Amino acid sequence: MSKIVVHNLPSFVKARKRTPSRIQYLDIHVPEIVTAKLSGKAFLIRTFGCQANVRDEESMAGILSLANMKRTENENEASVIIINTCAVREGAEQKIFGQVGNLKGLKSSNKDLIVIVAGCVVQQEESLAKLRKTFPFVDIFMGTNAIHKLLTLLETRMVMQKKVVDVPSDDVDVYENVPTKRIVPFKAFVNITFGCDKFCTYCIVPYTRGKERSRRPEDILNECQILVDSGYQEITLVGQNVNAYGLDLKDGTTFSSILEAVAKLGIPRLRFITSHPWNFNDEMIDIIAKYPNIMRKIHLPLQSGSDEVLALMGRRYTVKEYLSLVQKLRAKMPDISLTTDIIVGFPNETEAQFLETLKVVEQVNYENAFTFIYSPRQGTPAARMADNVSREQKSERFDRLKALVDAQTEANATKYVGNEYLILVDGHSKKDASILSGYTESDRVVHFVGNEDLIGTIVKVKITESRVYSFFGELVNG
Repeated sequence: MSKIVVHNLPSFVKARKRTPSRIQYLDIHVPEIVTAKLSGKAFLIRTFGCQANVRDEESMAGILSLANMKRTENENEASVIIINTCAVREGAEQKIFGQVGNLKGLKSSNKDLIVIVAGCVVQQEESLAKLRKTFPFVDIFMGTNAIHKLLTLLETRMVMQKKVVDVPSDDVDVYENVPTKRIVPFKAFVNITFGCDKFCTYCIVPYTRGKERSRRPEDILNECQILVDSGYQEITLVGQNVNAYGLDLKDGTTFSSILEAVAKLGIPRLRFITSHPWNFNDEMIDIIAKYPNIMRKIHLPLQSGSDEVLALMGRRYTVKEYLSLVQKLRAKMPDISLTTDIIVGFPNETEAQFLETLKVVEQVNYENAFTFIYSPRQGTPAARMADNVSREQKSERFDRLKALVDAQTEANATKYVGNEYLILVDGHSKKDASILSGYTESDRVVHFVGNEDLIGTIVKVKITESRVYSFFGELVNG
């Protein structure tokens, strides 16, 4: 008899299919055996990767709370440990294997401990097979589209005394009424879309997150209204490509319309991430400019400054179109802060093509840029491309780009010194508990001395010193 219950296995072939989605309103049942074994006990979730993963963690925590479980950060206290994984780059994936491996000793000393590996890594066929072979002590492998079944998977593990695998790649839907346990009590991530249909040739997300699907506007607004009524200071609308929101609803709903509707609810700060330049239109720019509570900070991934490389990446825009979008944004909002993502060393990238990227970075003058050396992802078209760019060339180009970005960031940081900014106080500084830290409207980190009761509020701070990627300041009228 098999020692494993397999409900679904990942499939890149199935993950490529794009069929209509359903909206399912859930009423999650708590199995008696789960309550009996786990009520009053603790869970620990370690999350890696993007904001979507953080939001998934909040759903997992909410579901486990239905069984009267509590959160802990001490793995020795935990009866359930979930490793919530990221697969966007090879380095992130390798870190996951280390994290799971570190639990082997804990599992050996505590046979009742349930170890779950979730997230994007398990959505990849080869990675899941490697995880199952390398770490036979893992109890449950749960895909990104199976989170709502967490309690049922625990029940199966307990009743049948078998390992469980549930990693669906097709027939993914939108699930509403999933319980949520917010990590931060004053700022929140709110999903508006799931998945992605862009299929950039280097990107694993359309396979690990599934087809692009939008939540109904009324469900988004209900969630946001509850947050506003609860005193939240900031909402970030989240999606792999938020600009594509509503395209699958086919009722005229757009990202512009939902952005405006949420802004009208009166949330002090409203953000969104991530944007795709191809879907960014004039109406969106007008809405952002119209509402002062929509933060003037936009993350606009460039990826490459070469039209040839952009075409190979499947990005669907040219450098000219990208620069035109930047010009429109700055014409409407001169104070807007732009950040970006750039990949160096895409297969067969030439020196001339790399120099084109440097030229665009110089032209745009980003507030900051997240730079990466190309990392092949299994199953993507780019991973099958021949590549004549050596590791040494990639590293050397990365260093040159990083030096330019650092210089721009340092130069741009000087404009903040001596000025006053509104700061949402996030908590204590990670390096000094006597210092508070928060974020400007343009999402820059500011450290200052203040009382603990300021956490979760918006205060005015005068910047006195720049540390390039963060600032120090003094509380005004504090």
